[in-house]
Amino acid sequence: MWELISAGGWLMLPIVLFSVIAVAIVIERLWTLRTSRIAPPSLLGQVWRWVKDGELDAAKLKSLRADSPLGEILAAGLANSRHGREIMKECIQEAAGKVIHELERYLNTLGTIAAITPLLGLLGTVIGMIDVFSAIMAQGTGNTGVLAGGISKALITTAAGLTVAIPALFFHRFFVRRVEELVIAMEQEATKLVEVMQGNREVEGAEQQVKVSHVGSTRKGA
Repeated sequence: MWELISAGGWLMLPIVLFSVIAVAIVIERLWTLRTSRIAPPSLLGQVWRWVKDGELDAAKLKSLRADSPLGEILAAGLANSRHGREIMKECIQEAAGKVIHELERYLNTLGTIAAITPLLGLLGTVIGMIDVFSAIMAQGTGNTGVLAGGISKALITTAAGLTVAIPALFFHRFFVRRVEELVIAMEQEATKLVEVMQGNREVEGAEQQVKVSHVGSTRKGA
């Protein structure tokens, strides 16, 4: 491996550095952008049960904010629900803007790596070909082995750049799509929260659980 890097010249150093950064970003984003961490599916039902049972207080809101990005958005809406629908929506949008910014962290860097590494590889190849033609001018074309070896070394940087760029581009598109899906899911949950807090609908899952627990307690009392 080190011989290959040495053969590609000094431009292999930034390509290798970018590859390490890209791998680190991919691992971090795969861990961070999990649906169970960003938008737990049962979170809205739990919040609605707190509201129905009168258990929603400052401590619950604090834990909700720290629980997940969706919890941070819902907590912003709950804290301002008494001010009416429009104020509640504005607070949710402000919190959502911060959350989306966090979800998109490092994606621009990954996209830049996907775009710049092929150019670095091409630059390395151009510099290598210039050296090859300089050797031709100085020594002629008699030694074809030397020329073939020089061209081979010149193409190493292009191959290295593409090797880094292709997976970086794939994961960049993958993460952009993942963020879009998570944003849509959180937007739907936040819309439900506004509607239930303003009395326009019920949270079906929470309502069913509340009814079940009520029936169970009635049977025990009987």
